[in-house]
Amino acid sequence: MKTETDVVIVGTGAAGLFCALNLPRDTRIIMLTKSDLESSDSFLAQGGISVLRDEEDYDSFFEDTMRAGHYENRRESVDLMIRGSRDVIDKLVGYGVEFEHRTKDGLTETAGKEVAVGGGTGIAGKEAAVGGRTEAAGDASAGGGTGIAGTRASSEEFLYTREGAHSKPRILYHKDITGKEITSRLLEQVKRLENVTLYEYTAMTDIIVENGVCVGILAEHTKSGRQGETDSEAAALREHPEEDGILQGEDACREREKAEAPGEDAGREQMEIRAGYTIFATGGIGGQYAHSTNFPHLTGDAIEISKKHGIRLEHLDYVQFHPTTLYSKKPGRRFLISESVRGEGAVLYNKKKERFVDELLPRDVVAAAIREQMEKDGTDFVYLSMEHIEKETILRHFPNIYQRCLEEGYDVLKECIPVVPAQHYFMGGVWVDSDSRTSMPHLFAVGETSCNGVHGANRLASNSLLESLVFAKRAAMKIREKMEGRRRDDSDGI
Repeated sequence: MKTETDVVIVGTGAAGLFCALNLPRDTRIIMLTKSDLESSDSFLAQGGISVLRDEEDYDSFFEDTMRAGHYENRRESVDLMIRGSRDVIDKLVGYGVEFEHRTKDGLTETAGKEVAVGGGTGIAGKEAAVGGRTEAAGDASAGGGTGIAGTRASSEEFLYTREGAHSKPRILYHKDITGKEITSRLLEQVKRLENVTLYEYTAMTDIIVENGVCVGILAEHTKSGRQGETDSEAAALREHPEEDGILQGEDACREREKAEAPGEDAGREQMEIRAGYTIFATGGIGGQYAHSTNFPHLTGDAIEISKKHGIRLEHLDYVQFHPTTLYSKKPGRRFLISESVRGEGAVLYNKKKERFVDELLPRDVVAAAIREQMEKDGTDFVYLSMEHIEKETILRHFPNIYQRCLEEGYDVLKECIPVVPAQHYFMGGVWVDSDSRTSMPHLFAVGETSCNGVHGANRLASNSLLESLVFAKRAAMKIREKMEGRRRDDSDGI
């Protein structure tokens, strides 16, 4: 199959989706994903998304990010991420993303749908302690101010949690499934766009380069790899097999139950997609590790293709191991125990049930301390205790973690759980500038597969979703600028 489009986005995680949403509605966009639409690491993010609470928070946010990254961060990128955070949150709330908040009567709920996003540029207000390591923001005002405000702001306060290496609570969250909440809302919005065509089970195999310029990609589409269909959909596919695995527009994008990926004997179709602009949004490299929190199909495809074509790469050895994943002898993806659990008061114990590290140090420091303690103890794990967290907080803030641990035979309300570090995040990747442009013309990279230097040698907790969205938008804005410039040039020549 050969086709042409304005923009092709390889990946359907938060970065790729946000790119599509920030491009003009008359731009023809093709998006493809190696698995099903929801199997991106963006869906797995638990803890939350960092945000600049107010101008007084800027210096500490900047310093926290730099310190966690061992001061190897690109300062310009850190500044752009922090300065762009409030606009990103405004947009997310506008898309229906619901963040936790506290009402005047003391109840904690989710907020977002009724919050106005027209006039503000972020979240602002006085910080008020509400107990533990979680804080709420109040006194947000509507209109032309600098805060996310709305009809309910006078009676409700957004809650912030704290994670390792953050000097204060500045993380917005939705229970312990923030990534799923954000990415599913973005996916809902993209599915409504008639200018976007989505291909599932479609793997990029190479890029097309002409005269040193990227002009599209080559891909392989697994024709029977579509998510489970209804009987009527299956009948339609038998009549129109060329549409198998292709989703376009709202009518064809009804929610479906996930089906397992197809077997090796499934039919495959080679694709040539020519595009004015190509965007890598292929995620991390966890599939190359035996123990990772990532989906196994995330194997660094964009990295290998970039090597082949001499596209600049950076810091390929900067790999982050998350300190706390649930220990298991079973093969497969490791279940993350969010850092926000420690932010709310959980502690780490050795085999004698003694604390051995400051739980809120940067991730690489805590992970190293855990491995050192495991060697001392002669064990395959250390213990995480939530005994210092109120039961109500655990059930409200961490329902997913609580339930998963129960399924594995652990009741976090009554006992410690075994945890161990596992590969989690890739700080290196395809080198990009502040507008997410790679070293090859017309080729962009966003999200975990890119390296804009914002994380340095070690990522600060809950900066991943923020960085992905801020620089995805910058990529879209740069492409928009280039396309509008070409249109002006074309009209001038008539």
